[in-house]
Amino acid sequence: MRLKNFSLNFCTQIFKSFSDEARVRILNLLFHHKELSISDLELILDFTQTKTSRHLIYLKNAGIVSYRKIDQRVFYSIKEEVIDLISRVFEYMNKDQILQSDLDIYNTLNSNRELAANKLSPRKLQTS
Repeated sequence: MRLKNFSLNFCTQIFKSFSDEARVRILNLLFHHKELSISDLELILDFTQTKTSRHLIYLKNAGIVSYRKIDQRVFYSIKEEVIDLISRVFEYMNKDQILQSDLDIYNTLNSNRELAANKLSPRKLQTS
């Protein structure tokens, strides 16, 4: 479900979410890779567990991200109703060096199969 109109309050929450570099970096990775675990984000961004969790909770409470649990891991993704707006923002930031570096680190870790999504069996990912 995509929203056609945003309330002022919801739109304010979205823009507040973009006011912090750490949250922008998290959203960029989620936007480009659909779903990542907290441990993946920590590894890619070199954040502490506390910092990563704090920003993900902020994004969840703002109504921007959702999550699901698989075994002991929690995977976050951007909610479908805000994906259009977020894609527009990242269109303008697609050449930012920090964001590109984060995506390069993701690609390296993914090719080395160091990310949590790669460590779960395909059967578990499909049934949850």
